[in-house]
Amino acid sequence: MKRFKHLALAAASLTLALSACSSSTDDSGDGGKDKSSEDKLVVGFSVYDMQYEFFQKMAEGTQSAVEAKGWEFKLHDEKSDENEMVTGAQALLDQGVDVLIISPFKPDALGPIIAKADQMDVPVIVDDIGGGGTPYDAIVISDNEDGGVQAAEYMDAQIKAAGTTSKKVVSITCEPSAVYAARRNEGFRAKVEELGYEVVTELSGNSKAEEAYKIMKDALAKDPDVAGVFACNDPMAVAASNAIADAGKDPVKDIVTVGFNGDEEALTAIEKGQLSATIAQDPSAMGELTVELAATAVEGGDLPFDNAEDREVYQDVTLITPENVADAR
Repeated sequence: MKRFKHLALAAASLTLALSACSSSTDDSGDGGKDKSSEDKLVVGFSVYDMQYEFFQKMAEGTQSAVEAKGWEFKLHDEKSDENEMVTGAQALLDQGVDVLIISPFKPDALGPIIAKADQMDVPVIVDDIGGGGTPYDAIVISDNEDGGVQAAEYMDAQIKAAGTTSKKVVSITCEPSAVYAARRNEGFRAKVEELGYEVVTELSGNSKAEEAYKIMKDALAKDPDVAGVFACNDPMAVAASNAIADAGKDPVKDIVTVGFNGDEEALTAIEKGQLSATIAQDPSAMGELTVELAATAVEGGDLPFDNAEDREVYQDVTLITPENVADAR
């Protein structure tokens, strides 16, 4: 999927405008004001929860991209609280931000935020999680379907390299409400079946390690010759790996295990030979991408959607294996 270049035109036009303002004076005799700071474009970012590394990286990428353009950055931490999300995001709007970027804890509660932003003519760019069916300007999400395809292709290559003849695989999904994450398993299933495999077990682990462990344990009891397992997130993948080990099998050599996210626990498991691979998201790059979209929206340009119907823009994901895990840290 495509990535988007920095919009130099937007930055240049703003720089010229600021220069013009800063060189002018107020004829009223009060000496005028320095408009270079007063007219600086302000970007507000309401983030899901800063206690999580994923969102810390997202915030860092967003702030870095904003400040690289010479703009002002305001951060609000929702702290995994719906009320805090709504009141805090609206507070950013009241503070006069020119663009609102939000990674919503509760997408279904975005309605009043988007409505207020629309009244104030403030573009809204959603970063991950979901848009709640609201009329946001754009949403940035990882290319989840492609990640599932990459997982299937890697699994196929590893199974063939090991000389395994079984064509049975397991797919462990996230919670049903995680509509974007569901694309991971959809992409995996479509590709793995195209490659000639049979998904003998596909169940939701609800993003919980303990549930994924039981799913894998039961799957092995039913089909001891399973050749691979793909889990929708890394905690579930590591749990499935533990279930495989507890069944007396190797979670890399005997059964190919692949997760999704690029979490620290997955990287450590890969280094220790306890997990075959993971598909890594890039929250920092997602943050940078939202700023590029914000620049386009402010300039009134056409947003470069990957899926125009749902106003989606995709961020690439990366396959992490023992060969490149050191570079993923």
